[in-house]
Amino acid sequence: MSTILISLIIGIFIALFFLNVYFRVKVLKVYKILVQNRVQFDSSHILNKSKLEAEILPKYPAFRNEILTFTGHIRKSLSIAVVLVLLITIAGFILKQV
Repeated sequence: MSTILISLIIGIFIALFFLNVYFRVKVLKVYKILVQNRVQFDSSHILNKSKLEAEILPKYPAFRNEILTFTGHIRKSLSIAVVLVLLITIAGFILKQV
């Protein structure tokens, strides 16, 4: 049982690493476009879609697709990372009990 849990934890760590690399590549491509065109917004806009649509998208209508792609990738990577970290924590807790 413990070898299965240890293997599961190692697998999730590897998945977390590849997730980080995958989203970093995807995000940096769009981020480069936004930086070159001086599109500016903060983390509250990334996490709050209604605030993003109300304040940032009207300000930069030419970069709507890039902004939505960037924020979508950030939100998706955060949610997947949280799930993976929770799985690692749960597996570690179960492993400690065994």
